[in-house]
Amino acid sequence: MKATQPNQAEVVPIDRPDTEWRELLTPEQYRVLREEATERRYTSALNRETRSGTYVCAGCGSPLFTSAMKYDSGTGWPSFYTCLAGALETKSDRRLFVERTEYHCARCGGHQGHVFEDGPAPTGQRWCNNGAALRFEPD
Repeated sequence: MKATQPNQAEVVPIDRPDTEWRELLTPEQYRVLREEATERRYTSALNRETRSGTYVCAGCGSPLFTSAMKYDSGTGWPSFYTCLAGALETKSDRRLFVERTEYHCARCGGHQGHVFEDGPAPTGQRWCNNGAALRFEPD
């Protein structure tokens, strides 16, 4: 599956040593963003967030999604039908013996989640995100 992203925007990558990531992130954020873990379903307050604003990477603050892109997928994780242009990069993930499309922050490489082809119109995609990998900035 090829995840569809809007026109790619220029993103300047950042690179930090592991020791710095451990200082900047909570243990749960580090586990998700740097070790590609998945948080338990229904544990993120962002799953219930309904205000207008922007969802940014918890690792570097790069904008990833807007509240207009969010919908309730019923999966227990914050879900979006698209992402901001150039904000995310995808790769194939076969860790569960089934091919999935994993995505990361284009700026810091932090693991965000997986994208699936079972979302709503207009894209038909579900960008299923770990809440621990996001920070919400209200308008």
